[in-house]
Amino acid sequence: MHSVIIGVAGGTGSGKTTVARRILERVGAEHIAYIPHDAYYRDLRHLPFEERVRVNFDHPDSLETSLLIEHLKKLRRGEPVEVPIYDFTTHTRTQRTRRVEPAPIILVEGILIFVEPALRELFDVKLFVDTDPDIRFIRRLQRDVRERGRTVDSVIEQYLRTVRPMHLEFVEPSKRHADVIIPEGGFNEVAIEMVAARIRGLLDEASRPPGTSQPGQRHSPDA
Repeated sequence: MHSVIIGVAGGTGSGKTTVARRILERVGAEHIAYIPHDAYYRDLRHLPFEERVRVNFDHPDSLETSLLIEHLKKLRRGEPVEVPIYDFTTHTRTQRTRRVEPAPIILVEGILIFVEPALRELFDVKLFVDTDPDIRFIRRLQRDVRERGRTVDSVIEQYLRTVRPMHLEFVEPSKRHADVIIPEGGFNEVAIEMVAARIRGLLDEASRPPGTSQPGQRHSPDA
């Protein structure tokens, strides 16, 4: 089985996770191995908590991308992988992992997945979710306070110190590598359905025996 690897990138709060979930819903989760780049943040348990919170989590070096690359290659070879589970409240990896089995479609989501050339070249399809900065900031603020135990002031401070500068330096320029740009994130039903239809087509192609023609396609008669 040669899996098709699809990358969904975009700035923080752009709606890329929502896009990934909508694709899962439309195509069928049973056909897709889903991997968030966020799971590969480096374990910072060796640092005092005060130092952990000052780490630039929006820089490519904060993620163990080499491990993600290794996992994608294993999945493409038909081997299962153990994806880390990250605790965002303590900035450490837990002792648990999430087993991901090989699937015809591998869906990878993250803000920096198009930045590293070695990772980028693994993607067969690259999607970039493009959303206005003010909307992205509001979503980031709500998520970090509600889901990650952050204070409003700490979210704002981090946004100004690292999130916005790193977006301008790394994330926004990576958009030029995308095959498809999706405006308005998960609310763009037309774009999501078009992408889902394309993925379903790839699934159909993968399920056909070698040498089988597509519906409506005719073989040329022998000479």
